[in-house]
Amino acid sequence: MNCLVCDTELKRVERQGVEIDTCPRCRGVWLDRGELDKIIERSTSTSFSAEREDVPTERQNSGRRRRGSFLEDLFG
Repeated sequence: MNCLVCDTELKRVERQGVEIDTCPRCRGVWLDRGELDKIIERSTSTSFSAEREDVPTERQNSGRRRRGSFLEDLFG
């Protein structure tokens, strides 16, 4: 299948159990039926159950990175 924006062949990638089609050229993301529902379901379930690290303020910049969200993990 080709990208609808730039006509480049899409790459199928599996991220955390969800298959998504991505365009290596324009970095577009294409979802099939039901994939968005899976992403939303997993996003809301992990946001409630995940423990968040303390995010340092500008004054207390300790060099720690805050933990990424489910969506950052999925599309990153």
